[in-house]
Amino acid sequence: MKKFLTIFSLLLIGLGTTYAQQTATFAQYMFNGLAINPAYAGSHSAMEASFLGRFQNVGLPGAPTTQTFSLHSPLKNKRVGVGLLFIHDKISVINQTGVHFSYAYRIPLKSNQASLSFGVQGGASIYNAQYSQLDLFNNPQNGGSDPLLSNDLRSSRPNIGAGIYYSSKLTYVGISMPSMMNNVFDRGTGVTTVNQSIPLILNAGHVFTLNKLLKVKPNFLFKMINNKPVEIDLNTTFLFDEVIWFGVSYKSAKQIIGITQFKINDQLQCGYSYTITGGPLKTAELGSHEFMVSYLFQYNKKGIVSPRYF
Repeated sequence: MKKFLTIFSLLLIGLGTTYAQQTATFAQYMFNGLAINPAYAGSHSAMEASFLGRFQNVGLPGAPTTQTFSLHSPLKNKRVGVGLLFIHDKISVINQTGVHFSYAYRIPLKSNQASLSFGVQGGASIYNAQYSQLDLFNNPQNGGSDPLLSNDLRSSRPNIGAGIYYSSKLTYVGISMPSMMNNVFDRGTGVTTVNQSIPLILNAGHVFTLNKLLKVKPNFLFKMINNKPVEIDLNTTFLFDEVIWFGVSYKSAKQIIGITQFKINDQLQCGYSYTITGGPLKTAELGSHEFMVSYLFQYNKKGIVSPRYF
Protein backbone atom coordinates (compact mmCIF):
# COMPACT_ATOMS: atom_id res chain seq x y z
CA MET A 1 0.00 0.00 0.00
CA LYS A 2 2.74 2.48 0.96
CA LYS A 3 4.77 1.51 -2.10
CA PHE A 4 1.79 2.23 -4.32
CA LEU A 5 1.27 5.58 -2.59
CA THR A 6 4.90 6.47 -3.23
CA ILE A 7 4.72 5.53 -6.90
CA PHE A 8 1.44 7.43 -7.27
CA SER A 9 3.03 10.56 -5.80
CA LEU A 10 6.14 10.22 -7.93
CA LEU A 11 4.00 10.12 -11.04
CA LEU A 12 2.59 13.51 -10.03
CA ILE A 13 6.02 14.95 -9.38
CA GLY A 14 7.63 13.32 -12.39
CA LEU A 15 5.38 15.06 -14.86
CA GLY A 16 7.87 17.91 -14.76
CA THR A 17 6.20 21.07 -13.62
CA THR A 18 3.26 19.92 -11.54
CA TYR A 19 -0.02 21.81 -11.81
CA ALA A 20 -1.77 22.73 -8.59
CA GLN A 21 -5.28 21.47 -8.12
CA GLN A 22 -7.30 23.78 -10.33
CA THR A 23 -10.72 25.23 -9.59
CA ALA A 24 -12.81 22.24 -8.64
CA THR A 25 -15.75 21.44 -10.92
CA PHE A 26 -18.02 19.23 -8.88
CA ALA A 27 -20.52 16.80 -10.34
CA GLN A 28 -23.22 18.83 -8.58
CA TYR A 29 -21.94 22.21 -9.76
CA MET A 30 -25.45 23.23 -10.80
CA PHE A 31 -26.43 23.27 -7.09
CA ASN A 32 -23.28 25.00 -5.79
CA GLY A 33 -22.63 27.99 -8.03
CA LEU A 34 -20.40 29.97 -5.65
CA ALA A 35 -17.65 27.33 -5.98
CA ILE A 36 -17.09 28.35 -9.62
CA ASN A 37 -18.51 31.88 -9.94
CA PRO A 38 -18.32 34.78 -7.43
CA ALA A 39 -21.24 36.52 -9.18
CA TYR A 40 -23.49 33.78 -7.74
CA ALA A 41 -23.18 35.36 -4.27
CA GLY A 42 -26.55 36.47 -2.91
CA SER A 43 -28.54 34.92 -5.77
CA HIS A 44 -31.02 33.30 -3.38
CA SER A 45 -33.72 35.04 -1.36
CA ALA A 46 -31.88 34.50 1.93
CA MET A 47 -28.56 33.32 3.35
CA GLU A 48 -27.51 29.86 2.14
CA ALA A 49 -24.85 27.53 3.55
CA SER A 50 -23.58 24.57 1.53
CA PHE A 51 -21.11 21.75 2.11
CA LEU A 52 -19.76 19.51 -0.63
CA GLY A 53 -17.38 16.58 -0.25
CA ARG A 54 -15.87 14.70 -3.18
CA PHE A 55 -13.90 11.46 -2.87
CA GLN A 56 -12.37 10.48 -6.20
CA ASN A 57 -11.12 7.09 -7.37
CA VAL A 58 -12.02 5.32 -4.15
CA GLY A 59 -9.77 2.28 -3.81
CA LEU A 60 -6.59 4.03 -4.96
CA PRO A 61 -4.19 4.98 -2.13
CA GLY A 62 -3.61 8.71 -2.05
CA ALA A 63 -6.55 9.39 -4.35
CA PRO A 64 -7.86 12.98 -4.53
CA THR A 65 -10.42 14.31 -2.08
CA THR A 66 -12.02 17.75 -2.08
CA GLN A 67 -14.20 19.51 0.48
CA THR A 68 -15.81 22.90 0.11
CA PHE A 69 -17.96 25.04 2.39
CA SER A 70 -19.73 28.12 1.09
CA LEU A 71 -21.85 30.78 2.74
CA HIS A 72 -23.51 33.58 0.80
CA SER A 73 -26.37 36.02 1.25
CA PRO A 74 -28.04 39.06 -0.29
CA LEU A 75 -27.89 42.26 1.71
CA LYS A 76 -30.95 44.28 2.63
CA ASN A 77 -31.26 46.11 -0.68
CA LYS A 78 -31.11 42.74 -2.53
CA ARG A 79 -28.78 44.21 -5.15
CA VAL A 80 -25.61 43.36 -3.27
CA GLY A 81 -24.55 39.85 -2.34
CA VAL A 82 -21.57 38.68 -0.29
CA GLY A 83 -20.06 35.26 0.11
CA LEU A 84 -17.37 33.18 1.78
CA LEU A 85 -15.80 30.06 0.27
CA PHE A 86 -13.45 27.48 1.79
CA ILE A 87 -11.90 24.78 -0.42
CA HIS A 88 -9.54 21.98 0.63
CA ASP A 89 -7.89 19.57 -1.80
CA LYS A 90 -5.74 16.58 -0.92
CA ILE A 91 -3.94 14.16 -3.21
CA SER A 92 -1.40 11.81 -1.66
CA VAL A 93 0.99 13.99 0.43
CA ILE A 94 -0.11 17.21 -1.27
CA ASN A 95 -2.65 19.55 0.33
CA GLN A 96 -4.07 22.82 -0.94
CA THR A 97 -6.43 25.08 1.00
CA GLY A 98 -8.15 28.19 -0.31
CA VAL A 99 -10.18 30.92 1.39
CA HIS A 100 -12.08 33.42 -0.75
CA PHE A 101 -14.42 36.36 -0.09
CA SER A 102 -16.96 37.26 -2.79
CA TYR A 103 -18.87 40.41 -3.65
CA ALA A 104 -21.61 40.59 -6.28
CA TYR A 105 -23.74 43.44 -7.58
CA ARG A 106 -27.09 42.48 -9.11
CA ILE A 107 -28.97 44.47 -11.75
CA PRO A 108 -32.68 43.56 -11.92
CA LEU A 109 -34.09 43.04 -15.42
CA LYS A 110 -37.74 43.69 -16.13
CA SER A 111 -38.32 40.59 -18.24
CA ASN A 112 -38.93 37.13 -16.71
CA GLN A 113 -38.02 38.21 -13.17
CA ALA A 114 -34.40 38.05 -14.28
CA SER A 115 -31.19 39.64 -13.02
CA LEU A 116 -27.63 40.12 -14.19
CA SER A 117 -24.85 39.94 -11.60
CA PHE A 118 -21.22 41.01 -11.69
CA GLY A 119 -18.97 39.48 -9.07
CA VAL A 120 -15.39 39.58 -7.82
CA GLN A 121 -13.56 37.55 -5.22
CA GLY A 122 -10.28 37.76 -3.37
CA GLY A 123 -8.42 35.42 -1.08
CA ALA A 124 -5.41 33.17 -0.78
CA SER A 125 -4.29 29.62 -1.48
CA ILE A 126 -1.98 27.65 0.81
CA TYR A 127 -0.01 24.83 -0.82
CA ASN A 128 1.55 22.17 1.41
CA ALA A 129 3.47 19.22 -0.06
CA GLN A 130 5.03 16.86 2.48
CA TYR A 131 7.39 14.99 0.16
CA SER A 132 9.49 13.80 3.10
CA GLN A 133 6.67 11.44 4.07
CA LEU A 134 7.25 9.37 0.95
CA ASP A 135 9.08 6.17 1.93
CA LEU A 136 11.15 6.09 -1.25
CA PHE A 137 12.98 9.29 -0.36
CA ASN A 138 13.91 8.23 3.18
CA ASN A 139 14.64 4.54 2.61
CA PRO A 140 18.40 3.74 2.68
CA GLN A 141 17.79 0.69 0.48
CA ASN A 142 16.82 3.07 -2.31
CA GLY A 143 20.05 5.08 -2.09
CA GLY A 144 18.90 7.54 0.55
CA SER A 145 16.95 10.73 0.00
CA ASP A 146 16.93 12.99 -3.02
CA PRO A 147 17.68 16.52 -1.72
CA LEU A 148 15.55 18.06 -4.48
CA LEU A 149 12.46 15.91 -4.01
CA SER A 150 12.57 15.14 -0.29
CA ASN A 151 12.29 18.78 0.80
CA ASP A 152 8.79 19.73 1.84
CA LEU A 153 7.02 22.67 0.26
CA ARG A 154 4.76 25.06 2.12
CA SER A 155 3.78 28.31 0.47
CA SER A 156 0.85 30.71 0.15
CA ARG A 157 -0.20 32.93 -2.73
CA PRO A 158 -2.94 35.56 -3.18
CA ASN A 159 -5.75 34.98 -5.61
CA ILE A 160 -8.45 37.05 -7.30
CA GLY A 161 -11.36 36.06 -9.51
CA ALA A 162 -14.33 37.50 -11.35
CA GLY A 163 -17.54 36.39 -13.00
CA ILE A 164 -20.87 37.31 -14.59
CA TYR A 165 -24.11 35.49 -13.80
CA TYR A 166 -27.53 35.81 -15.46
CA SER A 167 -30.52 34.14 -13.88
CA SER A 168 -34.28 34.08 -14.24
CA LYS A 169 -36.82 31.74 -12.72
CA LEU A 170 -36.05 29.00 -15.27
CA THR A 171 -32.69 29.89 -16.85
CA TYR A 172 -29.13 30.61 -15.77
CA VAL A 173 -25.92 31.43 -17.65
CA GLY A 174 -22.54 32.04 -16.05
CA ILE A 175 -19.03 32.86 -17.20
CA SER A 176 -16.19 33.14 -14.73
CA MET A 177 -12.48 33.10 -14.04
CA PRO A 178 -12.31 32.00 -10.39
CA SER A 179 -8.51 32.22 -10.43
CA MET A 180 -6.94 35.07 -12.39
CA MET A 181 -3.37 34.82 -11.09
CA ASN A 182 -0.85 32.44 -12.60
CA ASN A 183 0.70 31.55 -9.25
CA VAL A 184 3.96 29.60 -9.06
CA PHE A 185 4.90 27.55 -6.01
CA ASP A 186 8.55 26.50 -5.58
CA ARG A 187 11.05 25.58 -2.90
CA GLY A 188 13.65 28.21 -3.70
CA THR A 189 15.75 25.67 -5.62
CA GLY A 190 15.39 27.40 -8.96
CA VAL A 191 13.10 24.61 -10.13
CA THR A 192 9.43 25.43 -10.60
CA THR A 193 7.47 22.84 -8.64
CA VAL A 194 3.86 23.86 -9.15
CA ASN A 195 2.02 26.09 -11.59
CA GLN A 196 -1.54 27.25 -10.95
CA SER A 197 -3.14 27.99 -14.30
CA ILE A 198 -6.01 30.38 -15.05
CA PRO A 199 -9.31 28.61 -15.91
CA LEU A 200 -12.21 30.05 -17.88
CA ILE A 201 -15.58 28.46 -17.06
CA LEU A 202 -18.81 28.76 -19.01
CA ASN A 203 -21.97 27.04 -17.76
CA ALA A 204 -25.71 27.30 -18.35
CA GLY A 205 -29.00 25.49 -17.77
CA HIS A 206 -32.75 25.78 -18.36
CA VAL A 207 -35.81 24.17 -16.77
CA PHE A 208 -38.56 22.76 -19.00
CA THR A 209 -41.96 21.66 -17.67
CA LEU A 210 -43.01 18.26 -19.03
CA ASN A 211 -46.20 17.88 -16.98
CA LYS A 212 -47.60 18.75 -13.54
CA LEU A 213 -45.24 16.37 -11.77
CA LEU A 214 -42.13 16.33 -13.91
CA LYS A 215 -39.61 18.95 -14.99
CA VAL A 216 -36.32 18.49 -16.83
CA LYS A 217 -33.19 20.65 -16.59
CA PRO A 218 -30.34 20.20 -19.09
CA ASN A 219 -27.05 21.79 -18.01
CA PHE A 220 -23.62 22.12 -19.53
CA LEU A 221 -20.22 23.29 -18.33
CA PHE A 222 -17.11 24.09 -20.38
CA LYS A 223 -13.79 24.58 -18.58
CA MET A 224 -10.85 25.93 -20.57
CA ILE A 225 -7.22 26.07 -19.39
CA ASN A 226 -4.19 27.01 -21.48
CA ASN A 227 -2.39 24.06 -23.07
CA LYS A 228 -4.99 21.58 -21.83
CA PRO A 229 -7.97 19.94 -23.52
CA VAL A 230 -11.31 21.62 -22.91
CA GLU A 231 -13.25 19.90 -20.12
CA ILE A 232 -16.90 19.33 -21.04
CA ASP A 233 -19.72 18.30 -18.71
CA LEU A 234 -23.13 17.55 -20.24
CA ASN A 235 -25.88 16.95 -17.72
CA THR A 236 -29.62 16.29 -17.64
CA THR A 237 -31.61 16.12 -14.42
CA PHE A 238 -35.32 15.54 -13.82
CA LEU A 239 -37.37 17.01 -10.97
CA PHE A 240 -40.27 14.94 -9.68
CA ASP A 241 -43.05 16.69 -7.74
CA GLU A 242 -40.70 19.56 -6.73
CA VAL A 243 -39.00 17.17 -4.29
CA ILE A 244 -36.55 14.75 -5.93
CA TRP A 245 -33.90 15.49 -8.55
CA PHE A 246 -32.35 12.59 -10.46
CA GLY A 247 -30.21 12.54 -13.57
CA VAL A 248 -26.98 11.69 -15.32
CA SER A 249 -23.86 13.53 -16.52
CA TYR A 250 -21.19 12.75 -19.06
CA LYS A 251 -17.72 14.29 -18.78
CA SER A 252 -15.14 14.45 -21.54
CA ALA A 253 -12.71 12.64 -19.21
CA LYS A 254 -14.69 9.45 -19.97
CA GLN A 255 -16.78 9.73 -16.82
CA ILE A 256 -20.46 8.90 -16.35
CA ILE A 257 -22.11 10.34 -13.24
CA GLY A 258 -25.40 9.48 -11.58
CA ILE A 259 -26.92 12.36 -9.58
CA THR A 260 -29.76 12.57 -7.09
CA GLN A 261 -30.93 15.30 -4.74
CA PHE A 262 -33.69 15.35 -2.14
CA LYS A 263 -35.54 18.45 -1.04
CA ILE A 264 -36.31 17.65 2.60
CA ASN A 265 -38.16 20.94 3.10
CA ASP A 266 -38.04 24.53 1.81
CA GLN A 267 -34.73 25.06 3.57
CA LEU A 268 -32.78 21.79 3.61
CA GLN A 269 -31.54 19.79 0.61
CA CYS A 270 -29.21 16.80 0.37
CA GLY A 271 -27.51 15.40 -2.71
CA TYR A 272 -25.34 12.47 -3.79
CA SER A 273 -23.53 11.54 -6.97
CA TYR A 274 -21.54 8.50 -8.07
CA THR A 275 -18.92 8.61 -10.83
CA ILE A 276 -17.74 5.73 -13.00
CA THR A 277 -14.48 6.38 -14.83
CA GLY A 278 -13.31 4.72 -18.01
CA GLY A 279 -9.77 4.58 -19.37
CA PRO A 280 -6.65 3.38 -17.49
CA LEU A 281 -8.16 3.91 -14.01
CA LYS A 282 -11.23 1.78 -14.70
CA THR A 283 -9.76 -1.47 -13.41
CA ALA A 284 -8.09 0.13 -10.37
CA GLU A 285 -10.81 2.28 -8.85
CA LEU A 286 -14.05 1.63 -7.02
CA GLY A 287 -15.75 4.80 -8.24
CA SER A 288 -15.97 8.34 -6.95
CA HIS A 289 -18.53 9.70 -4.47
CA GLU A 290 -19.80 13.22 -3.86
CA PHE A 291 -22.05 14.37 -1.02
CA MET A 292 -23.85 17.71 -0.75
CA VAL A 293 -25.88 19.41 1.97
CA SER A 294 -27.34 22.92 1.65
CA TYR A 295 -29.45 24.96 4.03
CA LEU A 296 -31.40 28.11 3.14
CA PHE A 297 -32.11 30.36 6.13
CA GLN A 298 -35.59 31.87 6.35
CA TYR A 299 -36.09 35.38 7.67
CA ASN A 300 -39.88 35.32 7.98
CA LYS A 301 -42.69 32.92 8.80
CA LYS A 302 -44.13 32.99 5.31
CA GLY A 303 -41.29 30.84 4.03
CA ILE A 304 -39.93 30.62 0.51
CA VAL A 305 -42.60 31.62 -1.99
CA SER A 306 -41.18 30.24 -5.24
CA PRO A 307 -38.98 27.16 -5.76
CA ARG A 308 -35.31 27.47 -6.64
CA TYR A 309 -33.94 25.31 -9.46
CA PHE A 310 -30.28 26.36 -9.22
